[in-house]
Amino acid sequence: MKRTLAVTGATCALALAVTACGGGGSDSASSANQELKGQTVTVAGVWTGTEQANFKKVLAAFSAATGARTEFVSTGDNVSTVIDSKVQGGDAPDVVMVPQVGVLQQFAAKNYLVPLSATAQASVTSNYSAAWKNYGSVGGKLYGLYYKASDKSTVWYSPTALDTAGVTAPKTFKDLLGAAKTVSDSGTPAFAVAGQDGWPLTDWFENVYLSQAGPDNYDKLAQHKIPWTDPTVVKALTTLGTVFGDDTLLAGGRKGALQTDLATSVQKVFGDKPAAGMTYEGDFVSGIVSGDLHKTVGTDAKFFPFPSVDGGPAPVVSGGDAAVVLKAGKNQKAGMKLVEYLASPEAATIWAKLGGFLSPNKGVAATSYPDDTTRAMGKSLVDAGDAVRFDMSDQAPAAFGGTQGTGEWKILQDFLRDPSNPKATAATLESAAAKAYQG
Repeated sequence: MKRTLAVTGATCALALAVTACGGGGSDSASSANQELKGQTVTVAGVWTGTEQANFKKVLAAFSAATGARTEFVSTGDNVSTVIDSKVQGGDAPDVVMVPQVGVLQQFAAKNYLVPLSATAQASVTSNYSAAWKNYGSVGGKLYGLYYKASDKSTVWYSPTALDTAGVTAPKTFKDLLGAAKTVSDSGTPAFAVAGQDGWPLTDWFENVYLSQAGPDNYDKLAQHKIPWTDPTVVKALTTLGTVFGDDTLLAGGRKGALQTDLATSVQKVFGDKPAAGMTYEGDFVSGIVSGDLHKTVGTDAKFFPFPSVDGGPAPVVSGGDAAVVLKAGKNQKAGMKLVEYLASPEAATIWAKLGGFLSPNKGVAATSYPDDTTRAMGKSLVDAGDAVRFDMSDQAPAAFGGTQGTGEWKILQDFLRDPSNPKATAATLESAAAKAYQG
């Protein structure tokens, strides 16, 4: 593969043994094996199922190249609460894969984090757009390495369901509603909505809001520079309510949606007994399709970009998981070596080949992705450069945007349950946001 990473002795030592490095790759790998042999790196993250299994293959490659032993600890969705508890209890992992900018900032404010090494920073400068460096930085210091990213502006659909209904991929939200009604009228509910998890509902809102209200308002709302009672928020909720408020469009109606997690929402569309024609979420849906359901992305499952709303540009919302090193970890040195490895194109390529993964690393060749669909999304993510808009809820304090059963997740679940009063929902969102940002 083409490498744009400036190769240094440290970087070479952390590359896979099969990767050629100037001056002798095998000697460097052997040296690294001696350096980390017998050491253990503990990594915590939200990933479960196929995602966790694929990341463990990356960790296995790191172990093979360095001699270090790795352990993965699943945190569940409440990363902030779990890591707080582990730090206070003296059982902190060495590395955390943080899925929210707000949580990264919170950890930095609590003095939990070690700034990334010069080697990791050089890799970020060489291989990442400035936007990703900015999202990983607090107070001018780089703490987070964005290993995994996502395109959260994708609507996945069953070609069979849309063909049966005689509809094509819509370009506007109005056309999406029309297509959804036609699909539902054909006998299959249009959408499987993952309401049980909470966070997919924030992604629905963000795509509508970014397109309808524009990027400037998006940035202001993400930073709480305008209140959630702003008319632009009420308008976006009203628009979203046209989907959430129509039980005929939802598999199982609103009640069923609130009992459906992400994996189940994908299964309802692409499983052996389809119960819906479409599901909305990010590119990582492809990993569930290919890994859990053993279906073919690009044939059995296709996507179209989240459509434009009220004449605005089509939204491009992204997210990602940043590797950070904890001061309270028992092995900072080996933890930092892992982050340096994750910054390399080699480490990203391992998961890229497995599917269900996108990397913001420019050094990852498009041919690393397993299908044309994912290649197109990977190219789009890198080409977006500094125009990437990070998931809004992930930028918020965890108490508002990143905790199950409270804040935005819970309020939008309540909105899905009853979307009849967008103004009241906006007021509730503002009350929760003001408390979280003030805290």
